[in-house]
Amino acid sequence: MVSSGIKSPSINAAITALRFLFTITLDRQEVVKKLCPIHEPRILPEIQSPEEVTKAINATHAFKYKAVLSVAYGTGLRAKEVCHLRVDNIDSANMVLHVSQGKGSEDRLAMLSLPLLTILRRW
Repeated sequence: MVSSGIKSPSINAAITALRFLFTITLDRQEVVKKLCPIHEPRILPEIQSPEEVTKAINATHAFKYKAVLSVAYGTGLRAKEVCHLRVDNIDSANMVLHVSQGKGSEDRLAMLSLPLLTILRRW
């Protein structure tokens, strides 16, 4: 599979399927003893410069979208978390955003900067 150019996630899926077939279905563990998954190296994403982020935010025409992009970038929220924000999630006294049922159905707090709070108030 490696020599034919198949990527490691597909190879690992095949290894998992073969391991299940031989260990559970056929009860022949010795056949798959030497099968091991291929390590997929993690590559860090490219980080945008502040100028690039400002350019992307200013490319939008409606203020609503500028606010949404600013909140997403400024707090590190995911798209779904930004979409589910409500006015009562903003705690301006403590400068935090309350994120309800985010990733993994967990509640969390996100730091809120003064410029971002100003944008949210204007919106």
